[in-house]
Amino acid sequence: MTMFDDRERAEEAKFAHDEEMLFRVHARRNRLLGQWAAERMGLDAAETEAYAKAVVQADFEEAGDEDVIRKLLGDLVSAGVEIDESEIRTAMDAKAVDARRQLMGEV
Repeated sequence: MTMFDDRERAEEAKFAHDEEMLFRVHARRNRLLGQWAAERMGLDAAETEAYAKAVVQADFEEAGDEDVIRKLLGDLVSAGVEIDESEIRTAMDAKAVDARRQLMGEV
């Protein structure tokens, strides 16, 4: 094998690792968002756990974050929580930072 082949394999491995890490960060972020929203809705521990899982699952409906935002906004408004989309997006950004920190601490 040539050095070019070795370098190409290394870049492919790095890309795969980066994509896996991004997936894990998004899943953790969504779980944290679910816990945040559940707290705002006054759910108990078991309901919070189930709701956090539902938020993670909601992310698989379509590409991007819009499916998660729609779910959170709809559920929070239905529960009588005074909230708007910008507040959810702000929480999403904060939870993404928390998720990345948590995952980096696990490595």
